[in-house]
Amino acid sequence: MQNILRVGMADLKCVEYPGILTTLGLGSCVGIALFDTQRKVIGLAHIMLPSSSQARSIENPAKFADTAIINLLEDMERNGARLRNIVAKLAGGAQMFAFSKLSSILNVGERNVASAKEKLNELNIPIISEDTGGNYGRTIEFYSNDGSLLIKTIGHGVKKI
Repeated sequence: MQNILRVGMADLKCVEYPGILTTLGLGSCVGIALFDTQRKVIGLAHIMLPSSSQARSIENPAKFADTAIINLLEDMERNGARLRNIVAKLAGGAQMFAFSKLSSILNVGERNVASAKEKLNELNIPIISEDTGGNYGRTIEFYSNDGSLLIKTIGHGVKKI
């Protein structure tokens, strides 16, 4: 029996095989999916903002790319994952509203993706695939058996990365 856990917005969870993690409504938010290829431990963070450094309060570290990744890795390691075996996949980071090119500060999706990539690179965690950008939302399911990430969209089909 597979254990399916829902990850909410500004939330993170990890599970061992045979678990599945899912999150709904990734618009400008980014789903950061981490997979231990040897131990089949998966972790998923649904982040809303790029960096905790500009926040007044960090009561919820799962809200920010930088702090969510660190906390997710710690949770995964408590569940038997090893940093050296972890790979990453990213989904989301859309620009859901039209802004002029001068308003790049408003493109939170692009900034979320860049921040997640920067933190993962700093930790030497390879990003093996991604489905980011665009102007549409995504719902994802992350499978612990093989680390596959199923991405469902409205108007853009379903794909597995």
